[in-house]
Amino acid sequence: MPEKFHPLAARPAPVPVSGVLATLRRHLFSSLPNALLSLLLLALLVWLAVKGLRWGLVYAVFAADAERCQAARGLGACWGVVNEKARFILLGRYPQAEQWRPVLATFALMAPVLASCSTRLWKPSLALIWAGGLAGFFVLMGGGVAGLESVATDQWGGLPLTLMLSVLSMVLAFPIAVLVALGRRSEMPAIRSLCLVYVELVRGVPLISVLFMASFMLPLFLPAGKSPDVLVRVVVGITLFAAAYMAEIIRGGLQTVGRGQLEAAASMGLSYWQTQRKIILPQALSAVVPSIVNNFISLLKDTSLVTIVSLYELTGALSLALGSDPNWRPFKIEAYLFIAAIYFAFCFAMSRYSLRLEKRLARGKGQ
Repeated sequence: MPEKFHPLAARPAPVPVSGVLATLRRHLFSSLPNALLSLLLLALLVWLAVKGLRWGLVYAVFAADAERCQAARGLGACWGVVNEKARFILLGRYPQAEQWRPVLATFALMAPVLASCSTRLWKPSLALIWAGGLAGFFVLMGGGVAGLESVATDQWGGLPLTLMLSVLSMVLAFPIAVLVALGRRSEMPAIRSLCLVYVELVRGVPLISVLFMASFMLPLFLPAGKSPDVLVRVVVGITLFAAAYMAEIIRGGLQTVGRGQLEAAASMGLSYWQTQRKIILPQALSAVVPSIVNNFISLLKDTSLVTIVSLYELTGALSLALGSDPNWRPFKIEAYLFIAAIYFAFCFAMSRYSLRLEKRLARGKGQ
């Protein structure tokens, strides 16, 4: 006789394991202590957001009115200081009647940088774009040709100076770093020792010491009147400093390439430089893209140290702008936030490009 059928009771639906709610449950509310801590942090973030909005927007003063800013002190931000001092902060002490030149010079400098971000333009002609961009920058900034008024380098400042120091130092430091990294792995003891001394000597001191030596100590060893311009000395100092750090990054990338690659290249009859250029360096550099970009980001921020040698980039120009005007001096926090936003924009753009390049290289490797 067949058994009687007994239907099973309905069971609850399975808990979703994906989606926003599942992620919140898994990471923030997985237990009672985690839930309490998450709610406490959420309440703190909401409180900070409300205070920040009230200070930065609701009670803020956007007009360049020092009296209204004084009346709102402690209650709202004074963004009027940015409105009032933006030209000085961004362009420094450059003659006001000629300030269209640093604006165009900045675009000329950024053109080859943006062109280099496209892998389709990684051709020999890219060197001509770089040469034209750098030449256009220095002609516009320095003048003295094509009817442009000559402007001394000690009057350069603000954003154009910050970008020039960063971009030019990066461009000059990269080939030096590659040669030093290869020298560190050379079988010739003299070359290997020389590169080791250079790297350890430069990495053993802060950048501010390198700038001080390049700007104040170097002229003491040169004949009177033969010292290079202070801007040239600063660029050389930053370049050598950045190259030492980048050389160690590239050397780490070289160590990721197996010895079998060298043996395979030797069996094909490739010379040392052909092996490095076509086989070793492409693999090594692709492995250390994040570290190289991180070094570039650090270099961009380190340019703020050139103020000690009387070159007034963004932060230095801000000090000049507020130091000579007591009416706006109390609102330096808002001005520094403006500069921080500029630095963040450039650093964030570089980090995003680094991720994009990493993904492209990973696809090229079939990962």
